[in-house]
Amino acid sequence: MQRVKCIISYDGSLFSGYQVQVDKRTVQSELEKVLAVMHKRDVKVVASGRTDAGVHAYGQVIHFDTNLQIPPANWIKAMNAMLPDDIAVLSAEYVTDSFHARFGAKGKQYRYVMDLGKIRNPLKRNYTYHYPYPINVDKIKEAIPYVVGTHDFTSFSAVRTDVKDKVRTIYRIECMLEGDELTFIYEGSGFLYNMVRILTGTFIDVGIGKRQPAELKNIIDSRDRAAAGKTAPAQGLYLWEVYYDGQKPE
Repeated sequence: MQRVKCIISYDGSLFSGYQVQVDKRTVQSELEKVLAVMHKRDVKVVASGRTDAGVHAYGQVIHFDTNLQIPPANWIKAMNAMLPDDIAVLSAEYVTDSFHARFGAKGKQYRYVMDLGKIRNPLKRNYTYHYPYPINVDKIKEAIPYVVGTHDFTSFSAVRTDVKDKVRTIYRIECMLEGDELTFIYEGSGFLYNMVRILTGTFIDVGIGKRQPAELKNIIDSRDRAAAGKTAPAQGLYLWEVYYDGQKPE
């Protein structure tokens, strides 16, 4: 048996999330369906983490074990030929058995994209959060340093989670405005359930003057989900890149 690592991209619009669910269309189920045809048996796929319904991925990482002798380039061709149009394998390589897509991940980058145009763009409705109101990007940038670093992010975690240790390290957050498109870039050691979307919702509050930048410190210190902002919608979120040993966030 050999282990194959793949980087995949998918449009989450028509999926009920990444993870297999009974009677639901998911990214994992589509991947495993293709691999089952190729292997003539069930093959389990392991990902770096789950994404919710409507969330997209540019650089999700998966691995699976195989007894097939196929060159890496042919894995890409074979899988893409059978996968639906909203999933693509971008790269494939053989790795050692010690590689684990989930437990070996040292960090991730997420991006959240907002459309600030006054009129909603129907072509962007599944890929951005349409927010046609004035936002003070400079105020958001003032708030970012309060979040960067190692903190207990309980305030920015969904209540329904079994994770006990909510300490994470955020390496970098950027907020970039290009035309009517506002993009947040988050890089960190790991992220709690809904953490990026709750952070974004809280930054929006700062941008519209509902909160002051310095309040972010108090929100973190409170360790209270109710102290933070609303959870931003799923469709603006992208899992952009996953980092492993020897890789560094740019």
